[in-house]
Amino acid sequence: MRLALVSTLILVGVSGAAATSSSPANLVLARALNIELGLVQPGPHEQLVSSGPLYAVLEASGVLDDRANAVQGGNAGGPNSAGCGQRFTGGGTGSSVNTRVNQDCSLRRQAEEVIAVNPTNASNLIAGQNDSRIGFNHCGYDFSFDGGKTWGDLIPPFWQFVLQDQHTSDACSDPTATFDSLGNAYAGGIVFNVTSPANAIVVAKSNKEIGGAFYHTPNSTLSFQTYRAVPLGVVANDISPTIFNDKELMTADASATSPKANNVYMTWTRFDTTMNNSPIFFSQSTNGGRTWSAGVKISGNNPAICTVGSTIPGDCDQDQGSDPVVGPDGTIYVTFGNANSPGAGLNQVLFVKCPPSNNCSSSSSWSTPVKVGDLIDNAPVGPNSTTGCPSGRECLPPNGYRVPEFTSDSVSVDSSGRLYVAWADFRNGAPPCTGPASTASPPCDNDVFYAFSTNGGATWSATKKVTPAGSAQWQPWSGVTADGSSLWIAYYDRQYGNCEFTGCNDITLARVTNPASASPTIGFTRLTTSSMPNLVPSNNPIEAGFLGDYMGLAVSLNGRPNVVWADTRGRNNAVEEDIYYATTQP
Repeated sequence: MRLALVSTLILVGVSGAAATSSSPANLVLARALNIELGLVQPGPHEQLVSSGPLYAVLEASGVLDDRANAVQGGNAGGPNSAGCGQRFTGGGTGSSVNTRVNQDCSLRRQAEEVIAVNPTNASNLIAGQNDSRIGFNHCGYDFSFDGGKTWGDLIPPFWQFVLQDQHTSDACSDPTATFDSLGNAYAGGIVFNVTSPANAIVVAKSNKEIGGAFYHTPNSTLSFQTYRAVPLGVVANDISPTIFNDKELMTADASATSPKANNVYMTWTRFDTTMNNSPIFFSQSTNGGRTWSAGVKISGNNPAICTVGSTIPGDCDQDQGSDPVVGPDGTIYVTFGNANSPGAGLNQVLFVKCPPSNNCSSSSSWSTPVKVGDLIDNAPVGPNSTTGCPSGRECLPPNGYRVPEFTSDSVSVDSSGRLYVAWADFRNGAPPCTGPASTASPPCDNDVFYAFSTNGGATWSATKKVTPAGSAQWQPWSGVTADGSSLWIAYYDRQYGNCEFTGCNDITLARVTNPASASPTIGFTRLTTSSMPNLVPSNNPIEAGFLGDYMGLAVSLNGRPNVVWADTRGRNNAVEEDIYYATTQP
């Protein structure tokens, strides 16, 4: 038996093959697996567990084996030299180089990426990704000391962590990384064991002299700190089978003049099958990641906007995809997707904040949630065995990648305290790209949007469309320059060549000049030097269906955008996912 038994199931993969296996011991993951396999349908306001943890469960259950065995042939590809520092050059309109970030030479998936810039040294970058070189699904981290020209990578010291039920963690998902104002780097992830109900969020540190080249215990009271992997910083730690912590993101107060300089913050989704909800939680560390405050719910209550689907009237508790950022005065701002609104697919992006004068480790210190804009996630829903689109997930055919509308909203703040939120949705979608993913077809007009606030998030501008009509753009991430003159937004894009109909795609970087004005201007740069091939079961059944739930963009103090994404242009013509980096001049 592959997994700890809760109830025996017949697991059906995208290929249609069946395997007798068992459900995970964690009830949140068990339900998420049943939804992924089409055995049950999600509730009308239910949020879905992110894709990263599910791939660890899919591999352990044998479903990925079934998918691979159902597909014959395929180009194995493989390395043709020592090391894997591959680059693509030429072709893009603003970047002549796409540099491979992860250095794993195997045909194992790297996807779902973050990036951070050292505020004391703009040439020092750290990145992270879901990494499968040692098995689905782990976390990998990367470092550069020359502004992204070359990279090293590593697997973090998370595997010695003992969960509350005494299982050792054997999987990690949803990598996150940040720098504080001194140049200390932090890496975090959700760790769990596929045979265990327990799961945790942990953090390791890389002192400022190291710059992310390796990570160690955050406990600075220990002698030879940098030689020690444990103890890790523990943000959340649960043993109940009804709880799963998911989709965490971390940020630090990187302003040396802030009253809370160098505090480190984490937000995440806490799935609870007992309450049938998934609110956003928050925790903070005031001692360099060594200890963390008890997690508290911050997604709040607002009966005016959260009208349906809540366990407590008015609670905004059907959430996913939080993103935190810290303002120059120490205010913490958080955005997230919310489904406590009426109508199929008629969801919303919400916003909360905690001022520096408050104790943010208390729920009462956080503001009442405010609506930023609509989040219309009514794209075609799988399954589609040809594209690899899983059951219950939205996709844009002919791609089978999940469209992560709820997990790709991002918030940024400039030095004047103006706020900017970017996201994507399917409000402009129309036939033939509607209905089930098995019958929908392109063109699929998914678009990227943003809104801004000039009064600390009390009110928000009208939603502004960034992308052109007629093709699919999805999974954006954004960042604003310190002076607020440019809002950078990177996203996946099918507008080039015939990609809208063949499923190849590129990365476009939009520059919104004067984004908080009545008349912003928008320019576009094609970052990819050539289009990325469509990844489907026929050319890679192991990785098909997943391109990550978010990509990464971080703006240097000089205004330069640094972008990382999952790229399917594998080595030796293999179609498989690795992480690439590009930038353009500010």
